[in-house]
Amino acid sequence: MLHNLTAKQSRWLLCILWLAFSLAGYAQDAPAYQTPPKALADLVTAPLTPNVSMSSKGDMMLILEQAAAPGIAELAQPELKLAGLRLNPANTGPSRVRYVTGLKIKKLTDKDDKAITGLPATSLISFVQWAPDGTKIAFANSTNSQIDLYVADVATATAQKVGSLALNATLGMPYHWVSDSKSLIVKTVPANRGPASEVSRVPSGPTTQENVAGSRGQAPTYQDLLKSPSDERQFAFHTTAQVVRMSLDGTTTNIGQPGIIRSAEPSPDGKYVMVETVHTPFSYLVPVGRFPLKTEIYAMAGSLVKSLNDGPLQESVPYSPDGAPTGPRDFNWRADAPASVYYTVAQDKGDPKVKADIRDKVFMIDAPFSAQPKEIYAAQFRFENFDWGTESTALATERWWQTRKTITKTVNPADWQTAVLFDRSYEDRYNNPGQPDMKHNQYGREVLNLLPSGDILMLNAVGSSPQGDRPFVSLLNLKTKQSRELWRSAAPYFEQPIAVLDAGRQVILTTRETPDENPNYFVRNLKARIAPIQASFFPHPYPQLKGIQKQQLRYKRADGVELTATLYLPVGYKKEQGPLPTFLWAYPAEFKSKEAASQVSGSPYQFNRISYWGGAAFVTMGYAILDNASIPIVGEGDKEPNDTYVEQLVSSAKAAIDEGVRLGVVDSSRVGVGGHSYGAFMTANLLSNSKLFKAGIARSGAYNRTLTPFGFQNEQRSYWQAPDVYNKMSPFMNADKMKTPLLLVHGEADNNTGTFPIQSERYYNALKGFGATTRLVFLPYESHGYTAKESLLHMLWEMNGWMDKYVKNPAPAAQTNKAGKVGGGNNEK
Repeated sequence: MLHNLTAKQSRWLLCILWLAFSLAGYAQDAPAYQTPPKALADLVTAPLTPNVSMSSKGDMMLILEQAAAPGIAELAQPELKLAGLRLNPANTGPSRVRYVTGLKIKKLTDKDDKAITGLPATSLISFVQWAPDGTKIAFANSTNSQIDLYVADVATATAQKVGSLALNATLGMPYHWVSDSKSLIVKTVPANRGPASEVSRVPSGPTTQENVAGSRGQAPTYQDLLKSPSDERQFAFHTTAQVVRMSLDGTTTNIGQPGIIRSAEPSPDGKYVMVETVHTPFSYLVPVGRFPLKTEIYAMAGSLVKSLNDGPLQESVPYSPDGAPTGPRDFNWRADAPASVYYTVAQDKGDPKVKADIRDKVFMIDAPFSAQPKEIYAAQFRFENFDWGTESTALATERWWQTRKTITKTVNPADWQTAVLFDRSYEDRYNNPGQPDMKHNQYGREVLNLLPSGDILMLNAVGSSPQGDRPFVSLLNLKTKQSRELWRSAAPYFEQPIAVLDAGRQVILTTRETPDENPNYFVRNLKARIAPIQASFFPHPYPQLKGIQKQQLRYKRADGVELTATLYLPVGYKKEQGPLPTFLWAYPAEFKSKEAASQVSGSPYQFNRISYWGGAAFVTMGYAILDNASIPIVGEGDKEPNDTYVEQLVSSAKAAIDEGVRLGVVDSSRVGVGGHSYGAFMTANLLSNSKLFKAGIARSGAYNRTLTPFGFQNEQRSYWQAPDVYNKMSPFMNADKMKTPLLLVHGEADNNTGTFPIQSERYYNALKGFGATTRLVFLPYESHGYTAKESLLHMLWEMNGWMDKYVKNPAPAAQTNKAGKVGGGNNEK
């Protein structure tokens, strides 16, 4: 065939042919985005149920219509990844937002709602906030070039743009209402900012970091960090803002100078503004939340009143839920006072390993901020927050993760005397008293809604009990500490208290649902004991799935720990048809006691929300689903949960499968397992350490724990303290044990701490090296959670194909060759 070519031409053709064949044998398949069967695809494209926000008076309902999943083209827009942030450089805001596309207003007493007019033709709404007096609603609207501020009048249901300045939303909430409801404190893009400097591809020198002996920075493996001086310049440019006071007619007054403004919040009385400004030195080890932070008080006219604190870079905060920064932290306005600032200071250097009777102290300074701060509270554990109420009543909460202890105290702000109200384990869901009812005071701030009798309504939206989740409302006397239950959700409904509309008359707002009826809002009078009045009429998001069977399972694993799972069965299925192929979907959780781990969770009366995200979606494909199966990892007393992680993991999964087999609905020879993030880690471990499953699906997981050496999830020991635990728990270290087909899915732009995409890439390479049956799918532009419609559809297509091939219709064992190929096929095309 080559005899008519010259020698040189022959050599070129041979080289081209060699290259083509080499690439064909080396390259992975690169298919176009695929669509799963219609029943699965419909879950992605189904209209989303709107969200609801109540006015401060409880008489008006704001209905927020949610945007559908964005297209992949939206995710592909330019994005900056700096200091732990993901920014849209075009409009100076966050780059990944699930927007609101429409706003409606509705009186609770009316059946019909009214669409708010005056919205932009293309509405990309975020940061929605009621005015303190409930007469207006502010929101931000994003465009391709900037983010604008709008205000809607509730009475007329009309909105209009306020001013022409662009908002800077790179560091979160870009505005706050002043208590007069006539003006706002806004973070704006500086008017004279100019264009961003071009990113130089030619470095001026190497990037260096240095640590001196004794200085420890045992940080988690954060992502999207600064990496160079060029990154620093880009970060400073895009996050710099000017704080202004903006009236509703668009006129502005500058407050302070431009800076990297993390927050700017007015005092309750509207006379001052607390401004927090990030400054250098920046860090390449931790995100912006740990950068140096200056806290200052400005007068509403714009002048500096008081510099409260200038905190240093925090690179050495202990990696622990009980760890805290050194020095003053968490500056806040007292909600029930005109202008008082309180803040917390660790007494143990923020290190939970340091022995201390008092872990935190709280200090307060009042306007005009000329006196010395005074100590107002000493916390035995790590201080969490105040729920302010009146001049004589507040609640303080502190928590200690290592013992799972939480303490709530009543506090008298007149003399700062305290008394213990609750002292409990926060793992003990059965004895959770709920959250206190809050109301808006004259400043528009939330404070305790105390009744004249000294009672307060407590709302528990979960209501865990031995009978399953049964939300309730109780009446608690803060003086006697006696509680009386007023109402509790009962079969055949699952009903949750959402807000108290009238505490004196005991009128509350709830959501009510059944397995076949989607949640809607109801007004319930607890005193009158009359039937609740329906306040919203949202349609069923996927009526084609009505009739899916649901059952709450309770069973025990071998060590006696009681477990739960939600069993979903296909529409029309009967046990007489025989056991079904099964998909178990779970996420492990650590506990300090078997009693807490054994508590029942879930309710058989909740709506069958068959989301595309978890395993329940595959009930539409004919599988039995063991959803949210309990996988407790218990470490009682001085024992660490992860010391027996693998054993407890396998035992929990086996117990769930055995219960399904006992019921006659699970085919134990055809069970798949899946999970996301820590659930993916669980999946890989189950396949490596048991023979319970035919296949697994692991999405966006971490598989090599030496890449997170200073702790992971709730493991507080470092790799050097517990190398055996890290190695035993790491699927990567046990890749040679993998004999079960595993599908790995990961977002290429994952920014979650610890779950770098390289985790899946290197694990896949290890599995391939041992001849395991595996497939790796990277979703372009997706982060830890996937959002683009194309990505979600393709994810379901991959999962369905994997389950169909290896679980529902597995090839006979004799057809599986040594390379893990089934029936002569190959996962890599």
